[in-house]
Amino acid sequence: MTTPNLNFLDRDLSILSFNERVLSLTQRQDYPLLERLKFLCIVTSNLDEFFEVRMDAQLEAMRNGIKKGTVTEKTYHEVSRQALALVTRQYDIFNNELMPALKAAGVDIVASGNRTTAQKKWIANYFRANVKPLLLPIALDLTHPFPLVASKALHFIVELAPIAGNHQPTVSIIRVPRILPRVIALPNGPSQKFVTLTSIIGAHLASFFAGRKILSFSQFRVTRHSDIALDEDDMSDLPSALRHELAQRPYGEAVRLEVSKSCSDGLSQFLLNEFRLPQDSLYRVSGPVNLGRLIQLINLAKGEALTFAAFKPQWPKQLLPRESFFQRLKQGDVLIHRPYENFDSVIQFLEEAVNDPNVLAIHQTIYRTGSDARMLNLLQEAVRRGKEVLVVVEIKARFDEETNINWAESLEAIGAQIVYGMLGLKTHAKMLLVMRQEGKRIKRYAHLSTGNYNATTAKLYTDICMLTNDITLTREVEYVFRHLTSQVALPVMRKLLVAPFNLQRAMLRQINAAKRACETGGRAKIIAKMNSLTDEVLVKELVSAAQKGVEIDLIVRGACILPVDALGINGRIRIRSIIGRFLEHSRVFYFEVNGSRRMWLSSADWMSRNMLRRIEIAWPISNAQMQTRIMQECVEPYLNDTEDAWLLGQGGQYLQIGQVPGSSKTNKQSAQKTHIKRYEGN
Repeated sequence: MTTPNLNFLDRDLSILSFNERVLSLTQRQDYPLLERLKFLCIVTSNLDEFFEVRMDAQLEAMRNGIKKGTVTEKTYHEVSRQALALVTRQYDIFNNELMPALKAAGVDIVASGNRTTAQKKWIANYFRANVKPLLLPIALDLTHPFPLVASKALHFIVELAPIAGNHQPTVSIIRVPRILPRVIALPNGPSQKFVTLTSIIGAHLASFFAGRKILSFSQFRVTRHSDIALDEDDMSDLPSALRHELAQRPYGEAVRLEVSKSCSDGLSQFLLNEFRLPQDSLYRVSGPVNLGRLIQLINLAKGEALTFAAFKPQWPKQLLPRESFFQRLKQGDVLIHRPYENFDSVIQFLEEAVNDPNVLAIHQTIYRTGSDARMLNLLQEAVRRGKEVLVVVEIKARFDEETNINWAESLEAIGAQIVYGMLGLKTHAKMLLVMRQEGKRIKRYAHLSTGNYNATTAKLYTDICMLTNDITLTREVEYVFRHLTSQVALPVMRKLLVAPFNLQRAMLRQINAAKRACETGGRAKIIAKMNSLTDEVLVKELVSAAQKGVEIDLIVRGACILPVDALGINGRIRIRSIIGRFLEHSRVFYFEVNGSRRMWLSSADWMSRNMLRRIEIAWPISNAQMQTRIMQECVEPYLNDTEDAWLLGQGGQYLQIGQVPGSSKTNKQSAQKTHIKRYEGN
């Protein structure tokens, strides 16, 4: 049986579905209130990126009647409909669930109509001293055209009654600087009270227009297409070209307009016309147009019961404190499971390499670094100590470009060798290679990871990494670095899989081996954990394997285009999404064919971009004890999760595990909570 007409699930709708699942965390009664608010803010941030990156193609299809892949005019309207429904639900939860619950807990965002005389006086003084001096209304006329509005910047639009001698109303635009805080604490009282910046400005708009009547006004925010496309064949200086593009990013084509729910039809249509947007691109909201900025409230409000109890990652159980990494790795490989085990161990591995006089060279890839400067400082110190430092910096990492350029330039300025990836490919592999003189030989030590070298996300994302001095594996890591610097062809690799060269092919080979086993009366199963599954080639082969009898369990947190009700699958493909306190980010690929087991960890999801347009790695886990640990920590608990899991069903719809017929509504099991308890007990 073949799958020539497999009807893939729509990727964009799948991304929106993922955000619906994240939004469900805002209603988890077992989560503290400010944590629930945080997930509301995360959904806003996710939607911003969705519109910035994905919506331009949908709009183009709608305007021009073209079809690009699965994107058509019809999908534009369906994506817009579901996005609007998601935003509507977001604000409903914000206004009718979270805000009343926070108020009952002593944290109150005081609306304009509920303020006492004393509060109004304090707010008026705050406005005059801290806000009004930074706001400059622009009256639109022949000499003042509509201003250039940056993406996601907060603005107000105000319609004023006509002045004498002019029968037309006047429209003014007010830009709100990003430096102004969006949440302001009121003076101390019996409870914690706050006000939003938008409500302060809205209450004092009349002060800008003395003697003029305000007919209507609204806050608004426009989102623009922000995905940078560089023609790398037509440039001599990638960092400079990228800096130029970054300066233009806030002013790409408009893709979404957010206004207040009370915004008049006249003003909303005026803005739609100005930004050349169709009606479906208008989002009326009942509250601040950017709920994401309410993340500030989480830092301002106080109360232990309002947030998760602090989780302190443990030192990796395979390492002794103050033990030399180099000596330990001679005994065997070390796994580190983040965030349950401490990312500081990776920092200390690099620190030992920097301070060790026998270390001759350090090579590292950088994709998303975050704001923690410890790794940058260590690499700079390694240069100062005379070590050969090579850093492959991916400066095209979306929305981290400027940070990565700054990293690269600061390292290059003191003598590090900097490489900006490869032409046409992003370097997404996470590798750190250390070369150490030991006697008459140079020994290699490597750190390989499913996640970034980012101390912030290492506390929030689940990832698994490995320290090794395996002779073959570390030599092949060196081959990859040589390929990245010189574009010399990779030799035949014995252990390391590398995209775009052999990773997809190797996964297809494993799937086909499982399929052939079932065709000849054997047994096979596949278990894979990843963030997204959107590679059509791999999806087709999974479906084909299931049709031949292979049992397949997929743990896919985000976008997934595989329809589990495809013809002939008969329930042999089961897909679940885990949405919990931590972002599931580790990638594990497991194949069992007639009792033979093979496992890989990887930096890559099963997406076309990862398989064909990025430098990615997957490395084998051959040690039986390590395989068992990964299964016990990264796979089996998630397959048995009855609290944080969602199951993909017919028509691409997800059901929470408790809503699935026959599932247990008692004996709740959460993989993440289990891990927290286990590691807290160590």
